[in-house]
Amino acid sequence: MNYNLISYLIYGCITVYIIYYVGKLFHRNGRVFILRLFNNNEMLTDTTNNLLLMAYYLFNIGYSVVQFSFWKRISGVDTMIASIAVKAGTLVIILATTHYLNMSLIYFLSKRNFQSITSKNRKS
Repeated sequence: MNYNLISYLIYGCITVYIIYYVGKLFHRNGRVFILRLFNNNEMLTDTTNNLLLMAYYLFNIGYSVVQFSFWKRISGVDTMIASIAVKAGTLVIILATTHYLNMSLIYFLSKRNFQSITSKNRKS
């Protein structure tokens, strides 16, 4: 029995679900933060949010596909489960790290914009 083929199929289904669900969630809930960053400019916010979603999909799908080439030969069910868990876990860690870096960047940029607007209003 070829366990690698089964592993690829299971890993592919798991990663497609994780990437799609998390991307949809970030796109919907992250709009508020980007809206604040762009001072309530909805058109710029929606465009940026859509670009971030596309970049997210391309980056993560690319990473997932590349992982197939680094997969070692799987000889049993226990190795298959461990291999899928490590690959999927690595993907989740990358997603979390990328998300927190993006949110930190948006927070600091928003804070800087808000402070510059506040200081301009005080001078007036």
